[in-house]
Amino acid sequence: MAPASEGHPEQAPGTPSTPRPGAGRYGEALFRPEQPGEGDRIDHAALVYDPFTRQRLRSLGVGPGWRCLEAGAGTGTIARWLAEEAGADEVVALDRDTSRLEPLAGPRLRVHTADLTRIADEPDLGTFDLVHARFVLMHLPERRALVSRLAERLNPGGFLVLSDAADVPDPADPHSAYRQTLNAMWRTLAQTIGTDIAAVRAHPHALRAAGLSGVAAELVCPPLTPGTSLTAFWSETWRRMRPDLLIAGGLEPAALDEALAYLDSAGLAELGPGMLTAWGHRPGRSARRGA
Repeated sequence: MAPASEGHPEQAPGTPSTPRPGAGRYGEALFRPEQPGEGDRIDHAALVYDPFTRQRLRSLGVGPGWRCLEAGAGTGTIARWLAEEAGADEVVALDRDTSRLEPLAGPRLRVHTADLTRIADEPDLGTFDLVHARFVLMHLPERRALVSRLAERLNPGGFLVLSDAADVPDPADPHSAYRQTLNAMWRTLAQTIGTDIAAVRAHPHALRAAGLSGVAAELVCPPLTPGTSLTAFWSETWRRMRPDLLIAGGLEPAALDEALAYLDSAGLAELGPGMLTAWGHRPGRSARRGA
């Protein structure tokens, strides 16, 4: 009999297997793409964060002559912007589920169905002047190794840009229904799909360890006000997660209901979770046009 894997004792024949904590995948255990309204939920976040992403990518010079990889492209708002407005020569929009990307395909936007964690198995993708991943790595295992694999896809002078969520909790108000719900959400995401929000702060170090130069980072926290796309995103996220928040997150139903009402109230006064963006470039002189 083969030995059991380390940390996973053998089970007796016929014993149901129990998935280890965090072993699920985004889009499977939670936020299935075929759920009604899931695209709208993602687009609420895009409406908030796209302007910051576009500003950062423009500051790096993205435009004609660039070949770009949008990793975990979602509904394709940034991929489409890169192709249609920034004027990149070619944009590859990669995701496991490309149902919302296919309608965007065109002469300069190519849709590629693949698992980002297995990008090493996609040699035909080639190399890029920009690799961008937003709200993706925080949900994936072996993040450091994946950063290195993404960095290997860069042309000399090419940029790797990573954005993920960063929470800024108020230590003076740890017990409000709002804070209880946020904390339950992070616990639930960690236990179901392995999300690690604490690892996001290490993105700059991961880029440097991958051999990139000119590494820098910034944090943006858009205003959290009632009736906006940001509160709509969080409200819809929590509603979709309700059973998991109550079971895996240990949240009381009354606390969740109070937090949802608070998001839509005139009394809302919080610094919501923000977006940390880190970037760096591969050493060497770029051969792209206009560089």
